[in-house]
Amino acid sequence: MQQVVIGTRGSQLALWQADWVQAELSARFPEIIFSQKRISTTGDKILDSPLAAIGDRGLFVKEIELALENGEIDLAVHSMKDVPTSLPPKLKISAITRREDPRDVLISAKWRGLFDLPPGARVGTSSLRRIAQLKAVRPDLVFEPIRGNIGTRLRKLSELELDAVILAAAGVLRLGLADQITEYLPFEVSLPAVGQGALGIETRADDERIIELVQTLHDPATAACVEAERAFLAQLEGGCQVPIGALAQVDGDEVHLAGVIASVDGARVFRGYERGPVAEAARVGEALGRKLRQEGAQSVLDELRQLKERDDA
Repeated sequence: MQQVVIGTRGSQLALWQADWVQAELSARFPEIIFSQKRISTTGDKILDSPLAAIGDRGLFVKEIELALENGEIDLAVHSMKDVPTSLPPKLKISAITRREDPRDVLISAKWRGLFDLPPGARVGTSSLRRIAQLKAVRPDLVFEPIRGNIGTRLRKLSELELDAVILAAAGVLRLGLADQITEYLPFEVSLPAVGQGALGIETRADDERIIELVQTLHDPATAACVEAERAFLAQLEGGCQVPIGALAQVDGDEVHLAGVIASVDGARVFRGYERGPVAEAARVGEALGRKLRQEGAQSVLDELRQLKERDDA
């Protein structure tokens, strides 16, 4: 009997995602034995620093990709928002599953929503993307860095006596914690991270047997949206160290992409929109990236690059 090993991080959410993929594949291919291998990544090991401070290129995927290249696992399950826009040459994203709700959510034990928070309220998040966008509409808020899995961040809401925490809806919903959500933040306030809510299944580029298996979970509409968003991110050369958000949606045979890049203090926010054929999703993303650069976002990119160079010196 064939055996297939799935590589995954060991967090509660990552295991849920791997379990879901395994269950879906097992139902389709009952003649195959699927198992999992848990792999600790750099991002899992360093929890006392914001991602922007420790570098962002593949923090949650590098070790898993190495195991995939070495043949220790046959496929890897990732949150697409963790996957760098450039992959190792011998690997590929062979399937992207149907997207869960891509919105950010606010969770609070005391307040009804973002605009009900009192002046100077303390909000937990380490995401520069979230901080920059929320500062644009609530410059009075004080942001406290929190990292860890969803359970850890929810505990810190009370342990640190925070007024609220901001999380991705997808993870909260997948873990069955919808009743914890206080408010879904509208896209006009907070565009999500590129790929947020979508799962990617990575394989070796030449492993036709595994590619054929995972393609049964592929959702073309979600894949087109993620392709547009990732092309936008690549055009801006962004990552965790740059406050960039994007969301693409398919409407008929077109993909509609909204994107944002902001200064860390939220004082300068550049938003834009682009649309085009689904078959040209990458071109749509690239076009929006170029447009925002021309409209002034290049100054934000230059400023952030200079800050990074100074910190690395």
